[in-house]
Amino acid sequence: MSTTTQPVPFLKGHGTENDFVIIPDPEGRLDLTPAAVARICDRRAGVGGDGVLRVVRSAAEPAARALAGEAEWFMDYRNADGSVAEMCGNGVRVFAHYLRHAGLVKDGTAAGGAGEWLPVATRAGVRRVRFAEGGDVVVDMGAARLPAGPEPAVTVAVGERSWPALQVDMGNPHAVAFVGDLGDAGRLFDPPAVAPATAFPAGVNVEFVVDRGPRHVALRVHERGSGETRSCGTGACAVAVAAARRGGLDPARDGEPAVHTVDVPGGRLVVTEFPNGTITLTGPAVLVAEGTLEPALLG
Repeated sequence: MSTTTQPVPFLKGHGTENDFVIIPDPEGRLDLTPAAVARICDRRAGVGGDGVLRVVRSAAEPAARALAGEAEWFMDYRNADGSVAEMCGNGVRVFAHYLRHAGLVKDGTAAGGAGEWLPVATRAGVRRVRFAEGGDVVVDMGAARLPAGPEPAVTVAVGERSWPALQVDMGNPHAVAFVGDLGDAGRLFDPPAVAPATAFPAGVNVEFVVDRGPRHVALRVHERGSGETRSCGTGACAVAVAAARRGGLDPARDGEPAVHTVDVPGGRLVVTEFPNGTITLTGPAVLVAEGTLEPALLG
């Protein structure tokens, strides 16, 4: 990859107000450094966003070449501070929406036809996406991974208060805590304290959750590398799994899907966990603007 002296096209999009700067780079020619990502995501001096979605062909990206036979396109997702993330459930919906908007997937095939699955390569593996009736986008998020055997005692703390947390891995790590009120999470600009520190050596996304009704929860989230965001797709899935187990539901045991409505500050998502372990995330994806980045912003 190399630096550029020419303006670079970009788009801005969001999924339940989890917002992203989309940078098309099909042939993998851009040198997108952590500092450049942080400048782009700066809400005062840059475009502003919770992260960057670089759109690159899997065959052109060393991190994704092994997946090129399964998925033509790779979602290179970076957090707002420039750090690399494995997956983003809201981001992959926006990514797929952009591919269709740009004509980069073929109509009437498994790569883009309505109701059919589009494979997208991510650092957490291939995720399948389809476009549902009414404009929503559905993502096959794979299966959640829970601690094997007795769960290590993990707690999250805000100020003097602390809560037990369930560890759920959705391709990226989550600590889910059920609280009495979403205000208990306090100011989530800085990461909540998580103990023991060894539980998440690469950092963790922390969700604070309250009940809204039967199979209906609401959350606030601190995303590692981004701070509090308006939504987190993998977090919504982790919360739904945690809520199901807390309520005595286990689709693999029960033989019935568990469907949860998850309210996030930026809207509403629907998470379904199937008996085979597969989890789907359903919600909107919106493109709001496009333009060009000045070369200086990319350094």
